[in-house]
Amino acid sequence: MIETLVTGATGFVGPHLVSALRSRGHSVRVLALPAEDTTQLEREDVTIYRGDVRQPETLIEPFRGVDTVFHLAAIHGLWRPRQEYYDVNVAGVENVCRAVLAAGVRRLVHVSSWSAYGMGLGRPVHEGFPLKPVLDTYAITKAKADQLVQRDITQHRLPAVIVRPGTMFGPGDRVNFARMADRLRAGKAIIIGSGRNALPFVYVSDAVEGMILAGFQDAAVGQAYNLSNDQPLTQEQMWHAVAKEIGTKPPRLRVPYYALYALAFAGEMVVRSDHPQCQPLITRLGVKMFGTDNRHVIAKARRELGYVPRVSVREGVRLTASWYLHREPSPAKLETKASSTVSEVA
Repeated sequence: MIETLVTGATGFVGPHLVSALRSRGHSVRVLALPAEDTTQLEREDVTIYRGDVRQPETLIEPFRGVDTVFHLAAIHGLWRPRQEYYDVNVAGVENVCRAVLAAGVRRLVHVSSWSAYGMGLGRPVHEGFPLKPVLDTYAITKAKADQLVQRDITQHRLPAVIVRPGTMFGPGDRVNFARMADRLRAGKAIIIGSGRNALPFVYVSDAVEGMILAGFQDAAVGQAYNLSNDQPLTQEQMWHAVAKEIGTKPPRLRVPYYALYALAFAGEMVVRSDHPQCQPLITRLGVKMFGTDNRHVIAKARRELGYVPRVSVREGVRLTASWYLHREPSPAKLETKASSTVSEVA
C-alpha cells in the first residue's frame, strides 16, 4: 500500500483527489489546519495530521514515511493582504520542498496554475512558455512558487513534478461554477467582449487523474505538465451551457472588454483605499480570465503521462449543475484558509 499525503485537502479539489487515491488502494494522509473541519475527509478513512505549511516544524511528522506528496495548499480567490499570499503560496511551498527532501519522499506533485503563464497570450500555450503572470497577487505568487520548485529540482535534486491545471470545476465548486450560476439566477451575468474567447475549464476528475499520473510515472520527475481540456468552450458557450442546465436565461448584455477592465481597476483602487478587507465586485483578474482567449496545449501530458480528458466541458457542466441544484446552502461567509485547495483561477 503506497503512503500518500495531500495538503489542501479540505478545499474543493482535495476531497476529489483523496477519493481517487483511496479508490486505487493507496493509504492517504492529509495535512489540515488545527481548527479546520475534516469531517468529510474522515469518512474516507484517512489519517489527519494537524499542521500549517507556514510552520515547517509542523511538517516533520506528517511527511515521515510518505512515498508521494500532492501539494495543493494555497491561498486564493478572496481579497486578502498580499503578505498572506506570499506566506502560504511562496514560503509555504519552500517549506514543503524542504520537508520532502528532509523526509526522503519519493515524489512531490506540486499543483501550480495556468495563470502563472499570463492570460490572453494570442496562441495556445505549451509548457515551454515563460511564466509571465498578470499583475495579480495570486497569479504572481503561483508563478514564483512554480519557479521555486523548478530551482530546487535543478539545484537540490528535488524529486518533483509540476502540474499546471486549467480552471477546475465540478461538484463542490463554490468559487467558479457556483458564482456563475448565482449570477445567472440573479440576472447579473454579462458577456465580456465578443464572447468568442476560449475559457480554460477542465473537469475536476480529469485534473485529478492527471495529478495522480504525474505522481507515479517515472519519467515525469523534473517535468511540468499542462492539465486542461483541449476542446474548450468559448465564454458565450459556457454561459449558455450553464444557463441551460440550471434552467435560466443566458446573459444578453455585452460589455466591451477594455471598458470593464478600466472599471475593475478603478474599483480595486477604491476598495484598497477605503475598504481594504472587502472584495471588489469586479476584479481585473476576473475580467482577464473571462474576457481573454486562453488555450493550453496538453500534448506533452498525453504523450508522457497518458493523460486523456474524459469528461467534456459540456458534460462537466451537466454534472456540476446537478450538484449545484441539490447542494446544501453555502455558509454565510466563505473563508479561504491556508490549507485550502487551488481552485479559483487554477
